[in-house]
This record gives sequence, structure tokens and C-alpha cells, in this order.
Amino acid sequence: MTDDLDRVRDHYRATGLTERLKAALAVLGPEEQRLKPEQLATLDQFHTRGLAATAELAKLAGVTAGMSVLDVGSGVGGPARFLAATYGCSVTGVDLSEPFVEAAIYLTGRTGQGGQVSFKAGSALALPLEDGGFDVVLLQHVAMNIADRPLLYREIRRMLKPGGKFATFDVVLNGGDPHYPVPWARTPAESFLLSATATCEAIEAAGFRMLVQQDDTADAKTWFAALRASGPPPSLNLGVVMGPGFADFAANLGRNLMEGRLGILTAVFEAVPIDS
Repeated sequence: MTDDLDRVRDHYRATGLTERLKAALAVLGPEEQRLKPEQLATLDQFHTRGLAATAELAKLAGVTAGMSVLDVGSGVGGPARFLAATYGCSVTGVDLSEPFVEAAIYLTGRTGQGGQVSFKAGSALALPLEDGGFDVVLLQHVAMNIADRPLLYREIRRMLKPGGKFATFDVVLNGGDPHYPVPWARTPAESFLLSATATCEAIEAAGFRMLVQQDDTADAKTWFAALRASGPPPSLNLGVVMGPGFADFAANLGRNLMEGRLGILTAVFEAVPIDS
């Protein structure tokens, strides 16, 4: 398990990330200028369909004002900032990549949301938080990097209050071997895909009851087609975070979806009592 985590951590090493973000954000104004979360959406929503997917997942999970939300695999903090600004909830993000956490804290300072949003470095397999502290846990485009799914979903279950909601939006295996590299893995050694059925079964086995299951592959295909048709990306894009090769990674994800090798699963579960 340690070797798997080390390979994933290396994939998201992002050396010098905060300095790259500072330089890229100069197009929006001086360092002291307060930014709105939506201004960052093209570079801080590290998943298919971007901000729209986060908004839909939050709605399905029933996020409301005053809730405590955990974003597992929080990246540079885009979903956390969006949720706090939109719903008035408090959000904690946990990510394996220390450079991502540092960048998330910096960007949250730029949006003035430090009172509502916080970040910690840590593994999704050993979350650095107390039991039962959250109303909702979100997991967006993260599980593909994790081999030990039973432990992942048990950790998420541990985080939730009784009756709390777990909302996941992830890439799943449909059929055939994917083309690599993809955004979460340069090689199959960092990629641990399951089918939608196997994913839901693993989640339910960890102490959850399914409330919603959607196949969002068609919407993802439409989104990728629109991206291709729109021409060059804006200056603030995920290549700033992941480096100049990211466009090829994303193109391969789109190709895998179009060829039916991969799909997109959206699902929401309720935490239920675990048999002793």
C-alpha cells in the first residue's frame, strides 16, 4: 500500500505550484486584490465537467447552510471554496499532495474564505480527523488512484455523523484497457479502476445505503466534445496546476469515454449503522 501511495504522490508532486499560480493569477489583478471563487473555476475544478459537476453533486447530497462538509482529495480547493460560497457551509479539504494543500490555502486566502474553508495534508486511507464530524463527504475523481477501496470507504464512513451523506463522482471501468496517460495516472501502475457496479458494492459494504445512482458518461462526452470545439484553453487552466502535458492526459480521458472504455458514475449514499 505504501508503494501505491508513493506512486500517486509522485504523480501529483507539482513542484513550485503556488509560485506558478501567483504568476498565472496576475492576469486578474494585483496580489492584494480579492478574488471570487468563480474566477478560479477553470484551474481549480480538477474533474470532468468542472464546476457544473460539483454543483450537481452538492445538490444531490443536500448540502445546506450550516453543514460541515469534507472534501476528500480536495486538490487545490476549488470545490471547497465553491461550496462554502454557495451554501454557507464550512468545508474541510484533505489531499495527499502537500503542494496541492499549500496552493489550496494560498488560493483560499486570495478569496478571503479562510474562516469557512480549511485544508490538511493526509491520506484518504488514514484521514487526519476525528470520527463523526461531518454531515456530508464528497469524493470527486479520487477513487481511481486508490487500490484499497474497502479501506477508503470505511474511512469515509468513519467521518460521517449518523445519517450523513456520501456523494461520489468518479471515473469507472466500462470495458477494455484504457489509453494512458490520463489525468490521474501516467501508467496503469497508479490507476485502480473498478466498474460502477463493483464501486457501489464496495461502498455499500462499508456501511452505506444507496440513495442515488446516475450514469453521467453521456454528459461527460458532450462536455469533452464542447471543449474540443471551443479552441485553445483560457490562460487559467489545469495545465497551470499539472504542467504542459495535461492537455494530452485530458484528451486521452475523452478518448476513453468516447470509445466506451471508461464511464462516469455519480452516486449518493446514506451512512447506516454498522453491524458489530
